[in-house]
Amino acid sequence: MNDEIKERLQKNETWLRGLYMLFFIIVYGMAKFLIIAVMLFQFFSIILTGNKNVQLLKFGQNLSTYIYQITIFLTFNSEQRPFPFNEWPDGAPLPKD
Repeated sequence: MNDEIKERLQKNETWLRGLYMLFFIIVYGMAKFLIIAVMLFQFFSIILTGNKNVQLLKFGQNLSTYIYQITIFLTFNSEQRPFPFNEWPDGAPLPKD
């Protein structure tokens, strides 16, 4: 095996990121389930009351931003780990520089 590959395999940072990625894959699955629950609750709220649930709108936006943050972390577009290692998002995602 090439020495460069051996050296890369021994880097703790790479394996640690892999563990974070595994954690966020699980969180991503749960977040997708929550999006479906928010969607259904919002749908029935509109049917029953004729109005959108404002608190659920804000939570849905924040959850969508959180899923976006997880996705850019998992695809190596960001090294910043999402919640719970950083703050919970508030609003739409910020554009990348």
